[in-house]
Amino acid sequence: MARLLTQERQDTTSRSGVASPSAPLPVVQHPERLKSLEGKPAGTLVVHEIYRSLQGESTFAGLPCVFVRLTACHLRCNYCDTPHAFNQGDPLGLDDIVARVLEYGDELVEITGGEPLLQPEVIPLMSRLADHGKTVLLETSGALDIGSVDPRVRIILDLKPPGSGEAGANLWSNLALLKSIDEVKFVISDRADFDWSVSQIRTYALDERCPILFGACFGRVTPTDLAAWILETRLPIRLQLQQHKILWDPQARGV
Repeated sequence: MARLLTQERQDTTSRSGVASPSAPLPVVQHPERLKSLEGKPAGTLVVHEIYRSLQGESTFAGLPCVFVRLTACHLRCNYCDTPHAFNQGDPLGLDDIVARVLEYGDELVEITGGEPLLQPEVIPLMSRLADHGKTVLLETSGALDIGSVDPRVRIILDLKPPGSGEAGANLWSNLALLKSIDEVKFVISDRADFDWSVSQIRTYALDERCPILFGACFGRVTPTDLAAWILETRLPIRLQLQQHKILWDPQARGV
């Protein structure tokens, strides 16, 4: 499958896990989408919001969680529900971010976006949170290399089906790096997306690597239909509902 996303692998962390002051942004298509990250002070992350809520997705759904949402994304999935994170945010130092997360006191922390791996400083941030005993989740599009992520971090890899409009951005080499504590997520827009996703599971034996999550694209596929399709496959696929859109207004932010 064609890889449309070009990328230079950079050693952006020292052995102590501290980002290099000159850590460059990844090389991606549509670099203009990273303008909100240009000129940010060294050693900082551009943060859209930090808040506490219930985890709405993944195998941790329903648990209290602190969310650190980073700014910017180089992709434009046609069902994206957080476009406000594309360019809204402020630079914060790692000490400030860690302190704010620790103030909430919850064990579970999710780093999300946007696309978190666009900012190299996220790597030492996740390590520092893990050092504090936090269970750290990283939700990433699967379009950037996950090889430098601390092995203690639980990666939720969002593979993009054709219905997203971004299937060409999937970085397939990431699949070989998945750990048993990671999860692979598919957002299903229609039956064609479902069949495509099942094909990837079988081709790469993903169900033997880690949990598999299928979510119904809000407003396009009903969870009832998706549940019926999953039952047809006899694969260990977990149906996930976006609990935050059930509990609160689907357009609500900070939940």
